[in-house]
Amino acid sequence: MVLLDHIASGLIYSSIIVLGSIGLSLIYSIADFANFAHGDTMTIGAYSSLVTFGAVGGLGGAVLGLPVGFFVALVAGIVVAAVVAVITEKVVYEGMDLDSIGMLITSIGIAFIYRAVVQMWFGADAVRYDIQALRPIPWLLQYDIRVTEHDVAIVLSAAVLVTGLHVLLQYSDLGRKMRAMADNPDLARVSGIRTDRIKLWTWVIGAGLAGAGGVFLGLFNLLTPRMGFDLLLLIFAAVILGGIGSVYGAMLGAVLIGMIHELTPLLSQLGAVLPYLPDGFGLPIGNQYGSAIAFVIMVVVLLFRPQGIAGEAV
Repeated sequence: MVLLDHIASGLIYSSIIVLGSIGLSLIYSIADFANFAHGDTMTIGAYSSLVTFGAVGGLGGAVLGLPVGFFVALVAGIVVAAVVAVITEKVVYEGMDLDSIGMLITSIGIAFIYRAVVQMWFGADAVRYDIQALRPIPWLLQYDIRVTEHDVAIVLSAAVLVTGLHVLLQYSDLGRKMRAMADNPDLARVSGIRTDRIKLWTWVIGAGLAGAGGVFLGLFNLLTPRMGFDLLLLIFAAVILGGIGSVYGAMLGAVLIGMIHELTPLLSQLGAVLPYLPDGFGLPIGNQYGSAIAFVIMVVVLLFRPQGIAGEAV
């Protein structure tokens, strides 16, 4: 069925948005501002992996159709994105005495700097990882699902990272301190929690997840200097839909936004999806309207639940 193929694509795309949304929500919860440079942090992770993979791509072995060197490059992309974010925090954000709006505007400037540096080093043309394209998995083709092993690797890797974050937040001392600081930073400070250190770890984790999302986005599509920026609005939509400041809400919002984005083309093929409609029936909407439909759904939900799906009512 055509529907199953689009659901599979939605799951893959959602896995990428989830990683970006979690990082953005974490930073918002603890650093207390919307980081508009988050999308370009994803771009930094993607291009760092591109450079690293060029050096280690010859490593033997493969996992789910991807060379082992790609996973080494993935770790490099996570590390570089985290290091760049921490340096930006220490050099730029930490010394600023600004409110949330001022920090947001500053982060827009940082995003332009990130993007300009990437474009200066790599050019404006799209590039791809030097990884051989794979055919869809044969046994899934009988269900009209065109998914490759690379797509499976994206979903499984994202699931491992999200599970690791859940374990960290719920069962580690660092996670408990992060949750305490997100709930009430002043109370956390007077309770003896070293909030500066917790904020630093938040940047490491949030930017690291963004870097991983950027690597998978480059594997899913192509690498361009605008790749993270182009995805940023969908990431913000996911965070707002799930509930600003809620990590688990961001996960849910990302899945919904990703699914809606990839299912939008079915609106032009309703006759093929719904048996009681005539063949050829559909709305004149193509896949280029995926983002617009996702935002319309977000607005409709927020009209009835302004705090988002998992947010707390004020």
